[in-house]
Amino acid sequence: MSLQIYINGTFYDKENAKISVYDHGLLYGDGIFEGMRSYSGKVFRLSEHMDRLYESARAICLQIPISKEQMEADVIETLRRNNLSDAYIRLVVTRGAGSLGLDPNRTSNPQVIIIADHIALYPAEYYETGLKIITASTIRNHPAALSPRVKSLNYLNNIMAKIEGQQAGCVEALMLNHKGEVAECTGDNIFIIKREQLLTPPKDAGILEGITRNAVLGLARSLGIPAQEITLTRHDLLVADECFLTGSAAEVIPVISIDGRPIGDGKVGPITKKLMTEFKALVHR
Repeated sequence: MSLQIYINGTFYDKENAKISVYDHGLLYGDGIFEGMRSYSGKVFRLSEHMDRLYESARAICLQIPISKEQMEADVIETLRRNNLSDAYIRLVVTRGAGSLGLDPNRTSNPQVIIIADHIALYPAEYYETGLKIITASTIRNHPAALSPRVKSLNYLNNIMAKIEGQQAGCVEALMLNHKGEVAECTGDNIFIIKREQLLTPPKDAGILEGITRNAVLGLARSLGIPAQEITLTRHDLLVADECFLTGSAAEVIPVISIDGRPIGDGKVGPITKKLMTEFKALVHR
């Protein structure tokens, strides 16, 4: 059976799932998205993802044509139609088809697209041995240009940094902001552990406020691990005891090296291991 793709209330075989080439999501990256995970048939933090999606839409003056409640139901139905229990869900809302020009008033019929499939963002062994990452020269988009809290379809900034990482033989890259402070990686939020404290950049560092990031902060506090959202520099990462990344697709994944320099003893640290274990338990509750 072919994968079933949801577009505006109708399900299509993967091969027949199409939108207009005049859609401004394609022409200009004019749209928003969410990436979610389901575990044992339950979408992790679904309501939080919906809140972020609709806030992103409001921030860019995009009217989503269905309610949050209907969207949640459609996400769950997409999983059911594809007989998926543990899956990755990509939800996309575009501005809709229009003319060859930037004017959003010339678009109509925003497209709501839901894809449910399997994903393996990183090889399984990386969760055991850890990632090696580099610092990209491409900086995070200036927050005064477009708020990083809008999860827009235009990811070229992240993609260029990703290319730098790949050219250096790494699967991920660290991005600094316009002040030279640590922001996030190309697709994940970043954490360090120093003297048994968990530290991560604050929202005003130019990051996307990750759903998994917030879940890990909550987990740490429930475990009695001091956790702070605090400005970090590359120096702080280089002298950290441990480091890891978080994201809906990546979950919690350790980092053992930055720019060829080991983090701590160059192995996955005990607090990182603890949070990885606790996160796996959390998503199945």
